[in-house]
Amino acid sequence: MIADTAELRPAAALALVGAGLFFTAGLVTGVWKYAHIARRGDAQAPVYVDIAHRAALLYSFAALLLVQFAQLSAWRETTNLWATALPLAFFAVAILGYALHGWLDDTDNQFRRPQRVGRIALPKHALLLFMLLLVIAEIGGFLVLFAGLLRALRLL
Repeated sequence: MIADTAELRPAAALALVGAGLFFTAGLVTGVWKYAHIARRGDAQAPVYVDIAHRAALLYSFAALLLVQFAQLSAWRETTNLWATALPLAFFAVAILGYALHGWLDDTDNQFRRPQRVGRIALPKHALLLFMLLLVIAEIGGFLVLFAGLLRALRLL
């Protein structure tokens, strides 16, 4: 456990701020979700309001995991910053995308073709490209931090 913020490495501090922002988003979207449930006859929030709420809460805890791996990684700080920032950025963009679909209440499945945001049709392969970048950034960033932890533990 980190006893003093002076001991906190920059990548870990970034992930900790991300965790706080995502948790705040989870709490706020929870109120938004409840507001829909309370006023609708079917007691249901739009699908993507619910998804935004749950994703924000889950990403807040994922960010806490990144805090620990970034703090203990053996790699240079620049490497740790990139490996932390990329997953956090994609977590944030995903939450914002879910919230936008929730606000617009434009779909119950963002992968259904034709893929749209509101009335705007997305280019044919835009979501596929985004998902590929997300996979590379999230999994790649974490694997770099995990390898850094394994290196620090002298297991790699």
